[in-house]
Amino acid sequence: MANRDNSPRTKARKRALDILFESELRERPTVETLADRVALAEPPVRPFTIDLVNGYLEFAEVIDSVLVDSLADGWTLDRMNRVDRNLARIAIYEMMHTDTPQRVAIAEAVDLAAELSTDDSPAFVNAVLARATDVLRRRTPDSAAAEASETATDDAAATGHSTPSTSTASGGSDVSHSAPDPTGDPAQG
Repeated sequence: MANRDNSPRTKARKRALDILFESELRERPTVETLADRVALAEPPVRPFTIDLVNGYLEFAEVIDSVLVDSLADGWTLDRMNRVDRNLARIAIYEMMHTDTPQRVAIAEAVDLAAELSTDDSPAFVNAVLARATDVLRRRTPDSAAAEASETATDDAAATGHSTPSTSTASGGSDVSHSAPDPTGDPAQG
């Protein structure tokens, strides 16, 4: 197995988490934090990081709704720690709007939770995202077709055959995105 820490997409996810986390912590609009990180370029911000951050911002209301519906009774978004909440947001965005297989999005979030959050976070994030897949399946009428397509792609890859991709990846690399900042920044308005 390849070293996950060396994966460009893993590094991009971690950087997206850093940007979302920093914005919440500093109570600052996420688009400003992202723009600053892109301008500083230390290290350079990967296009996939920009896609993840802008994608979350674009679909924040729906993603947070899925996340709320995936929490156990008594849990709220505000009760979740910032790392876990933002890892879940990134993973749900990936599951909904990219060609990343759901199991990969979940595994990446769980691995980053193990590295960056509490001891209980990997199991918590895994459970929340497993429920999120069920929520997404119930909300998406053609989820059975998408699931069948993913299975066919997996089966074809295992046998060395290829199948056409049905990606819905977002091209959201616009740093000046003007969606409301769902991180709770009162200055965003």
